[in-house]
This record gives sequence, structure tokens and C-alpha cells, in this order.
Amino acid sequence: MEARVAVAKVGKYATSESGDSFEMVERPSGGLSFVLADGQTSGKPAKAVSIAVTRKAISLLADGVRDGPAARAASDYLCTYRSGKVLSTLNILSIDLQSQTLVITRNNPVPVILIHDGSLRMLSDASEPVGTRRGIRPSITEVPLAPGLAAVLFTDGLTHAGERLGTPMDTSSFLQALLAEGPVDPDDWADRLLAHAVALDQGRPADDISILVTAILQREGDDSRRLSVRMPL
Repeated sequence: MEARVAVAKVGKYATSESGDSFEMVERPSGGLSFVLADGQTSGKPAKAVSIAVTRKAISLLADGVRDGPAARAASDYLCTYRSGKVLSTLNILSIDLQSQTLVITRNNPVPVILIHDGSLRMLSDASEPVGTRRGIRPSITEVPLAPGLAAVLFTDGLTHAGERLGTPMDTSSFLQALLAEGPVDPDDWADRLLAHAVALDQGRPADDISILVTAILQREGDDSRRLSVRMPL
């Protein structure tokens, strides 16, 4: 097996800074963790919040702390750092080679879409953003690694795309159509999801949009790991 991961993101129209932050870290016990946070409001204030949350979570994951405790600690940190006056959503997705599982940790009312055995499953149980009080617990889903397993994480900018123009985004239906075309291609899926959302907002995103797609596929090629980034300047 091999894991492939893709991220696509765009900032709110006419806003200098995206309020979403994304980080990746290697797990000491083997595997990778990806952290995605969306700070309250938008622009630089939101960016400061989301960076604080992602960096706290990433530092703990890098030290070997499990995903659930790392999310709770990030929440407590933000509550202390900003006196409980601001919130942030937080998602952690881990490819854990020690347990051979995909671990999805949510502090986010926005669902995560899991693709397993050729069907879509919405992870949408109640989940509270971090930072407003101490002791906030995440929702955690753990699934054994297997070819064909995939997950799509996103911030609320994707779910709200097109709403102000009366053409709201239907993420599940769009992903179902992509799945009907063939196996999950993280790069293609992330790009097409983002392009569709921006098109629904007529090229002027009403909010920051971040999308993370990961898939476990049949292994191809050599033992090399590769990372590709494209960032307009």
C-alpha cells in the first residue's frame, strides 16, 4: 500500500491573509499527521488564531502525543491564550503506521467524508470547535488502513460556497460523481473540489476554503517519498 495526500486552498476574496492554517508532521512511531485549523473571523486575526492552534497540535504530535490528547491540549492552549474569547475549528488526520489505522480527529461542526468499500460515509456527529472553554473533547474515528480507503477534510468555506448566490455546494453529490469516474486521485479531487467551489462563488470566494484529500492505494513505484507544493507569490 501507499498513501497519497493533496491539499488545495484559497483565501477569501479581497482578503490579504487566509484564516486557515495547515501543517504536516512525521509521527515518531511511524506515519504522518496533518493538522487543519480555521480561526474565527477572517484575515490576519483569524490567521493568528489558526497558526496558534496548528503549531500547538503539531508540536505535541511530533513528541509522540496521541491525536485526541493533542487536540484537547490545543483547545486548552487557545482558551488560555485568548481567554476563551475566540474559537477555531481543528481537524487532525493521521496515517498511523504503529496501529495501521487512519485516525480522524474532529473539533469541527463541518463533517469529514470517509470513503470505504466504494461508498461515502459522512462523519457528522456533534463536534465542538476549540478554544471557548477548557476540557473540550474531539470526535475520533479510527479505520484500518486498506487500499481504497480515503478521507476528505475541509473548512466551512467549502460547505458555504455558492450560498450567497443561491447555488449552494453539495459536497456529497460532487464527491459521489467523482467516485463514479474511478478510484480516488487526491490531487485531482482536491483541485476539482476547489475549482467547483470557487466557480459557485463566481470567482470571488466568500470565505477561506481549504481541502485535504488522502487516499490509501495499491503501491506503485519505488520506496521514495515525495512532497510537492505550489504557492502563488
